[in-house]
Amino acid sequence: MKITHIQTQIVKLPDDEPLANGPAAKGATRDFVTLTIGTDQGIEGIGATFFGGALTGALRVALQALGELTIGMDPLKIEALVAKLRAAAGQSGPGGIFTLALSAIDIALWDIKGKALNLPLAKMLGGYREKVPTYASGALMRGFSLDHLLKAGPTLVQNGFKQMKTQLALPSDTNPGKEVERIRLLREAIGPDIDLMCDINQRWDVRQAISIGRRIEEYNLFWLEDVTAHDDYAGLARVADALATPVAGGEYVYGLAPFRHMLEARSVDIVMIDVLRSGGITGWMKIAGMAEAFNVPVVNHLYPEISVHLVAAIPHGLTVEYMPWSSGLYEEVPQPVNGELIVPDKPGLGLKFDQAALKKYGV
Repeated sequence: MKITHIQTQIVKLPDDEPLANGPAAKGATRDFVTLTIGTDQGIEGIGATFFGGALTGALRVALQALGELTIGMDPLKIEALVAKLRAAAGQSGPGGIFTLALSAIDIALWDIKGKALNLPLAKMLGGYREKVPTYASGALMRGFSLDHLLKAGPTLVQNGFKQMKTQLALPSDTNPGKEVERIRLLREAIGPDIDLMCDINQRWDVRQAISIGRRIEEYNLFWLEDVTAHDDYAGLARVADALATPVAGGEYVYGLAPFRHMLEARSVDIVMIDVLRSGGITGWMKIAGMAEAFNVPVVNHLYPEISVHLVAAIPHGLTVEYMPWSSGLYEEVPQPVNGELIVPDKPGLGLKFDQAALKKYGV
């Protein structure tokens, strides 16, 4: 089998919050770059990438350039293809636009492999289970009013979610008292039996993380996420050691090496892996294997349509972040039912691009 052609496109999906009808900025979009890789046997693989922001156009150029280098190669030789692209990119990696582009290609190659072997991605990668827990994400954001938050939380519970994530490090004139009160009220609103996670997005320093983290321990958070700078491994380790609440982290780092540093320093209790920043499915699985060696559970960051396969494939996959920002790219995606996602049983990713959506929102 040989790769014969590639196609890329920018797609600007509406920036909405569908899980609990959260407020959305008028006209705002989330900008993705889609990829299709074709072969001489008629099998196509699809991938997508994100986080370009104002550089989405540059991300598409990078993806197009790297993708064209794969033409004529065997798509089933994924490691060989990845090695070629890393060498061709010179010193532009391992982070940033290079990795975001490489990951989309890697994802599409695994899609081709699954279709060629007539196997779902999850089974190719290990097939540990056929459904996984999932948590609602994006519906309880720090920028939303407290009134909305206290309505949205129970709405998620009514819709079957048993896990959900909120945020602290509130905007404007926040203080530790307001941070603690927000968690207290949300916990009362959703009840004691719901797993509640909380994301800080690197906005606290180590002292704040320990101080506020201790004050909210009585509300039994499932984890605190990215409590301080992602590469302050010693600082993160201080927080993890000081708190009874598990500390999660990893979404902000690129490639294998930072996760090794993070794990060796005991910086986190839960490893969070972004399939685009990690180098695609290949990189995600390598990081997950490293985490298993340290007896640390793994969760994904974003892209539930793909990540459901990854978390389900391994024995230490904990739960899937259900933040359906990318779902509009596809005809059909796994839907949460009673707090779980069923792993697609179709070959490869089990996904097809929604051509009507790509035409409507493509540029």
